[in-house]
Amino acid sequence: MSDEPENTGAGTAEQGQTWNVRIIDLSGASEDDTVEVVKDFMDLMHANAYARAYVRDSIERCRVPGATSKEVLESWFAFGENAEVVDAGEDGWKSSTELEDFAANPATDMERDWRAIDPRRLVDDDEIAGPPDVDDEDDDEDDEDAHEVIRH
Repeated sequence: MSDEPENTGAGTAEQGQTWNVRIIDLSGASEDDTVEVVKDFMDLMHANAYARAYVRDSIERCRVPGATSKEVLESWFAFGENAEVVDAGEDGWKSSTELEDFAANPATDMERDWRAIDPRRLVDDDEIAGPPDVDDEDDDEDDEDAHEVIRH
């Protein structure tokens, strides 16, 4: 039995509740179609947004110039990846509700940027701070090597 709290249904925020998104390989290349499970979303809305952007990106990767929306969907069902919010029931985003629109209308870069909201990239302010600087004279040089961090 796991120590992780279980999702208990709809979008009610319970302390300690976590949401997970299952990434599913539609190609059937493996016995278990689950490619990975992305864990620790802040809330159901975050998990839904991630799943939607992930599928939107997968559809765009299956789009070739001049393809009809039907051909885009056929390619996605053959080679793409779906995403579903685990244990979200009716409150979880479903790709089936938007597939035709996604196939008919190419996505913007922002609509398909699931990486920007990936919970594995989110860190706390304490993690960013790190150890205190000993030598403040090199601060300008340090900024050149700094990486962008998403804060929550």
